[in-house]
Amino acid sequence: MNAAEAELYFFESPPMLVVLSGPSGVGKDTLLNCLKNRGYDFAFVVTMTTRPRRANEVDEVDYIFVSKDEFDDLIDADEFLEHSLVYGDHKGIPKSQVRRAFSTRKDVIMRIDVQGAAKIRAIVPNVVTIFISPESEAELEMRLRERNTEDEEKLQRRLAMAREEMVRRNEFDYLVINRGGCQDKAVDQIVSIITAEHCRVGRRAPEI
Repeated sequence: MNAAEAELYFFESPPMLVVLSGPSGVGKDTLLNCLKNRGYDFAFVVTMTTRPRRANEVDEVDYIFVSKDEFDDLIDADEFLEHSLVYGDHKGIPKSQVRRAFSTRKDVIMRIDVQGAAKIRAIVPNVVTIFISPESEAELEMRLRERNTEDEEKLQRRLAMAREEMVRRNEFDYLVINRGGCQDKAVDQIVSIITAEHCRVGRRAPEI
């Protein structure tokens, strides 16, 4: 290693763990796709779930879809970093996904619910948490209705849960409002947050 390489290595910022969270329907997946389209090179941790796969979803890309029995077996084997019961379905972050992501030495992004984000904060030092918020409850309801993936009863349950989750936004490091038609601004803010965190003096890589 020559002097120039040694200097670069000395100041290189370690990879970080970034958690994107917020109410269902707020646009977390869309923002992640925008980050990819901009060329931001990150490792994505895919959540495992027992809920049925929707028509437009791809297994092991959007979620890892498993049966309740398979999920329970992984709980018994202590193979989840965290797991929760959300809207009647189980969701969790498999440790194997986290290990694979960190082996890339890239920044690692998790898209998880508010319950899961609280658990990650409690067990992973140096995690960066970003709460994605809708501009209003009315806008969130419109997005959920446009998805047309559930009946009125389930939709009202999601809205009730969203109200509870919005109250917890102050638990997060950062708040980004994803306004309808202004996704580029939300993506700009996420990129700025990640850039600023990489400039933080003394920041260490998360310990999993």
